[in-house]
Amino acid sequence: MLLQQLTNGFILGCNYSLIAIGLTIIFGILNIINLAHGEIYMLGAFVAYFLVTIVGLNFFVALVIAALAMGVVGVIVERVVFRPVRGKGEINYFIVSVGLLIFIENGALLLWGTEPRSMSLPWASNLIHLGEVIITSQRLITVGISLLIILGLHFFIKYSKMGKAMRATEQDHEGAMAVGIGINEVSMFTFGLGSALAGAAGALMGSLFVIQPMMGFSPLIKAFVIVVLGGLGSIMGAIVGGLILGMTEVLGAVYISSAYQEIYAFVILILVLSIRPRGLFGQR
Repeated sequence: MLLQQLTNGFILGCNYSLIAIGLTIIFGILNIINLAHGEIYMLGAFVAYFLVTIVGLNFFVALVIAALAMGVVGVIVERVVFRPVRGKGEINYFIVSVGLLIFIENGALLLWGTEPRSMSLPWASNLIHLGEVIITSQRLITVGISLLIILGLHFFIKYSKMGKAMRATEQDHEGAMAVGIGINEVSMFTFGLGSALAGAAGALMGSLFVIQPMMGFSPLIKAFVIVVLGGLGSIMGAIVGGLILGMTEVLGAVYISSAYQEIYAFVILILVLSIRPRGLFGQR
């Protein structure tokens, strides 16, 4: 039972990490907390759902398209919503992100209503036995894809030209500009990348659970908890924090009570911040 639940928690934690990484990249590099990040996650789930159920595309193709589509949405959001208020105070970022959240959520409600939807993937419920652990094929695929995305992101940020520019911008905006790094290009790409990660997470979670316009709120709150738990701006912290949260929720639901599942995250957060206020990997 314990090994099975640890596996379930690891799967859930991998997906939480994808959402949180996108949020922490945007904050760490641009110092922007995008409150509409959960709505991008929701849109990614809907894009994948419609591509699979209406267009009839393969789920993996739909996943890639959903991530790319949300990446484009992220670029547009940065250019149209956040760039005009750059340098005018963090309160302006908060106000416009709240407005964006309300706009996207209500737009989704008008377009698609409140009826929950689910993807029809006949092969997704196939059972796979890994020793004493039983897992569905879709859950195994979900954790595999999540790990590949996280690994690919690590190498991209560490070795690519844009990744190095992103790290330089995070360390010193003015210094990055002085050596010829285009801050606008880095900003757009960062928003696009963070949104693409949220879209991929939404598509993956949408293949496991129901999809509806209000589904972005809970992942947003959990992403914030993970970002603070792991350390503001730390990608490694977001990965570890996501895994800790996933494990905590699953084990707490099984061995304590599922009625308090939404509370466990904040209990862990309070405990960690009482010991290490900067988070597990925080530097500031």
